[in-house]
Amino acid sequence: MQWGQMVGQRRIKWVWLTALVSSLVLLLNGWSPMPAQAAVARHYDQLTFPPLPEIKLPDYTRFKLSNGLVVYLVEDHELPLVSGSAMIRTGVRLEPAEKTGLATITGVVMRSGGSQQHPGEELNRLLEQRAASVETGIDTAVGSAGFSGLSEDLDEIFGLFAEVIRQPAFPQDKIDLVKTQLRGGIARRNDSPDDISGREFQKLIYGADSPYARTVEYTTLDRISRSDLVNFHQKYFQPNNMLLGIVGDFDSAQMRQLIERKLGDWQADPNVEKPGFAALPEVRQAKTSGVFLVDQPQLTQSYIQIGHLGGKLKDEDYTPLAVMNEVLNGFGGRLVNEVRSRQGLAYVVYAYWSPRFDYPGVFVSGGQTRSEATVPFIQSVLAEIQKVRTTPITDEELQQAKEAVLNQFVFNFQTPGQTLSRMMRYEYYDYPRDFIFRYRREVEATTPADIQRAAQRHLKPEHLVTLVVGNNAAITPSLSTLKPGQPVIPIDITIPPDPKNT
Repeated sequence: MQWGQMVGQRRIKWVWLTALVSSLVLLLNGWSPMPAQAAVARHYDQLTFPPLPEIKLPDYTRFKLSNGLVVYLVEDHELPLVSGSAMIRTGVRLEPAEKTGLATITGVVMRSGGSQQHPGEELNRLLEQRAASVETGIDTAVGSAGFSGLSEDLDEIFGLFAEVIRQPAFPQDKIDLVKTQLRGGIARRNDSPDDISGREFQKLIYGADSPYARTVEYTTLDRISRSDLVNFHQKYFQPNNMLLGIVGDFDSAQMRQLIERKLGDWQADPNVEKPGFAALPEVRQAKTSGVFLVDQPQLTQSYIQIGHLGGKLKDEDYTPLAVMNEVLNGFGGRLVNEVRSRQGLAYVVYAYWSPRFDYPGVFVSGGQTRSEATVPFIQSVLAEIQKVRTTPITDEELQQAKEAVLNQFVFNFQTPGQTLSRMMRYEYYDYPRDFIFRYRREVEATTPADIQRAAQRHLKPEHLVTLVVGNNAAITPSLSTLKPGQPVIPIDITIPPDPKNT
């Protein structure tokens, strides 16, 4: 028998003997187990819950280095951990259209390729030894970089983090690897009907050439060089174009000294596009109506998206529209009750007003249904959209929706790190500092009239675009019955051949 097995068995025996002896002692002292009394079940409307906790900002320090870097510090000594995140004013939307994929590759290879001092494999090893991480990426409207690790390793981890964001190496082999992975993604992008519907719907709303909808292609990848990555990084990854937030087990004064040592000598670029973005892409709805079809004969169900261009979070009707979302979609919401439960027309059904911080989002509804139920499903969803515009919601619906929205909202502030992330995001997008508190007050004050007025103002049935990914031959009645006299417009999703394979 191996030593480990012997030790394990001895521990089990020791625990068993200890429990047995403890039980005998209790019995000898007159103790006897009594059956626990079963709790009396109460009806759900008799249950009481404490009020939601107030949202409180953690104690924090905010300062700006001489090079323009904005820093937030939040001490949290519950665990010996430290994590940090940076927001960089950049994004996929700022890359040249003919080089779509540039920002994504830059964000990936910044980390995978390592820094000029520590190549990628060495960086991986150093971080693994400390159970730490450093990550980077670039999304549609923001660049990000972060780190995490034990507080005792903070100096080393933060030093590696600073190297990665300041002096990435961008080795050619790592660039080629990401390009190969993206080429594989292009080849497989029509494998999922869900992915097809999401991608093609964005193109219908924003336009195929919009940075909010365009896709990486073989030709755009082939135009991207290492110098493009270097230039993109140098243009946007500047201290005066960045916010840095750090939360965890540290002393703020010492943390500030560490930041000054590692990032204080980073020279600012006076020409960087700050504050905000100099010229964001203009947004307007590309297709303002119509029924569109991606014919997929192999499918036995339809994937449907219906919607139009939406708005921003700072719009005055954002709050009643958020409550409206819950009326339509929540547990026991109208769409689930009517379209799915009563009519049996859907596997999945939804309708959301989905805004963005600094560019218009979308209003999108839809779901999944069997092929022969496609047209009735669409008609039923459209009827519910019209109903929320014309008929005030009930007081019961309002109360349930508001409670659900507020319950979900407070979970965004469970930890100091979550709250810090919100504060940074609001500053990044130039939102009011009290936006956190205004939203809760506005939800509590929302009335049925507010929701109906917002729905009438922002939900525009005449501008709805309908996209179906499904088997056209099995859709009966035909999609053409939705708009008599207007053709159903086919969408070609054929993937262009890869020049490298021809």
